[in-house]
Amino acid sequence: KTPLLRALSAVDKAGTGVARYFDPNVKHVVSNLGWEQEYFLVDEALYGARPDLVMTGRTLMGHESAKNQQLEDHYFGAIPSRVQAFMLDLEIEAHKLGIPVKTRHNEVAPNQFELAPIYEETNLANDHNMLIMSVMAEVARRHNFRVLLHEKPFAGINGSGKHCNWSIMTDTGVNLLSPGKTPTKNLQFLSFYASVLRAVHKHHYLLMTSVATLGNSYRLGGNEAPPAVASVFSGSTLYGIFRSIMELGDARMTASSQESIKIVNAIPEIFPDNTDRNRTSPFAFTGNRFEFRAVGSSQNVASAVYVVNSIVAESLKDFRHEVDVLEAAGEDRSSAIMAVVRKFITEAKDIMFEGNGYSKEWEIESQARGLRAVRNVPESYEVYHEAQTVELFDKLGVLAPNEVEARFEILNEVYVKKLQIEARILGDICLNHVIPAAVRYQNVLIENVKGIKDIFGDDYMNFCSSEIDTLKKISFHMNNLSADVVRLVDARKKANRIEGIGERAKTYSHEVKDMMDKVRYSADHLEMIIDDEMWPLPKYRELLFF
Repeated sequence: KTPLLRALSAVDKAGTGVARYFDPNVKHVVSNLGWEQEYFLVDEALYGARPDLVMTGRTLMGHESAKNQQLEDHYFGAIPSRVQAFMLDLEIEAHKLGIPVKTRHNEVAPNQFELAPIYEETNLANDHNMLIMSVMAEVARRHNFRVLLHEKPFAGINGSGKHCNWSIMTDTGVNLLSPGKTPTKNLQFLSFYASVLRAVHKHHYLLMTSVATLGNSYRLGGNEAPPAVASVFSGSTLYGIFRSIMELGDARMTASSQESIKIVNAIPEIFPDNTDRNRTSPFAFTGNRFEFRAVGSSQNVASAVYVVNSIVAESLKDFRHEVDVLEAAGEDRSSAIMAVVRKFITEAKDIMFEGNGYSKEWEIESQARGLRAVRNVPESYEVYHEAQTVELFDKLGVLAPNEVEARFEILNEVYVKKLQIEARILGDICLNHVIPAAVRYQNVLIENVKGIKDIFGDDYMNFCSSEIDTLKKISFHMNNLSADVVRLVDARKKANRIEGIGERAKTYSHEVKDMMDKVRYSADHLEMIIDDEMWPLPKYRELLFF
């Protein structure tokens, strides 16, 4: 909360300085935010029968359901009546508290939904989002539901994000990221857009680290979640203008009738892109705002938005300084502004990408462009030790150097503790639920084989080969499971002996997490073998379909 307030003050000061080039009456620039809160609902009784859901908010094991989201029939279907009753109750409670929720709909995954308010000033929007998450949990209990805000509660289907639609506007009511119809308005738009582009390019790794949490690490990069490397999607219309500015030095370009770009002096009238927004871009322009799609559903939006406002404030401050220098040297103001716009866009060209962020080609190309992806959460936290980051926050008054260091320590500590809890619970479930169920089913099969042998004598193998094969599979996976749980405990003990919290977190992220994947592999295979009546945990098909 504190760095958010400081960052809002910084973007106000820096943004006002640039906005006054175009309107001397501007006294303040305000950051606005519209969040989209995705969430899952599960039946309360089934939730209570899953220790992993109760303790961590996600399923640590579970074989995927035969049907999940392949048909996308949940996304396009009607809201289930039981859920609609919950949504109505939630909206009434939200409006009592002054939270202007407006949108409700199904999401792609089964039992996944979304709500969103109208746009508000960022500080208020942050408060309202924190409050709505608490209210959701309380209202859900009335309807015998539990809300899951974890970024990836179920493997193999969409996770949940909290898309943050961010913009800045003047106290005179002008959206500074809204294209205009006159050269002056478009020059203003290009000034702020170019500053955002340059900010995202310069601090792209810090921006993605702001959403790097244990929960979000399970989500990013798969099933419609943004990839872990930053890029900015502008749309074909704007991208064409930027290319023209970079290549020709102005905004003159040949416009097709389809793009509807009208040449007005040097800067064309700018129309928002008429295609659907790019869902693979973490930071997409959507007509009059940027949508930061990588924020996790359980996060405090302030943790990401204070970074957005800080990096943009720095860029706007630099923009003003460079224009003033050119003006002092005798350059006409409009020409000076256009020159800095071109410089900033050229510097940021590598962050602009209009294609598929999920593709292997982009993964290779982004590396060639020098863009850093968040491959490992604790390793990404090292960005808080980089001079560029410390200087950014310090010179803006957002975070002092010791506060940056404190953030590094706390982020790593939270990561370690959450992963430690997950690892311990996974081991407990395997020892107390999965293995006993496997043993019981083994005994049933053994009794069955003995009975067949008693009846058919030496020819019994001709009548129970499938049972014998199943026994072998159970024994194989059960032995692996037992051994891997022991290795998981050893990996935790090894990690816990490491002194530095940063190094401890890295060890957890590699060795402990890797062992958890191996444990889950065996447990999920046993789920598909053991008699359904004996399996002690609600399965995905039960949790995801009412």
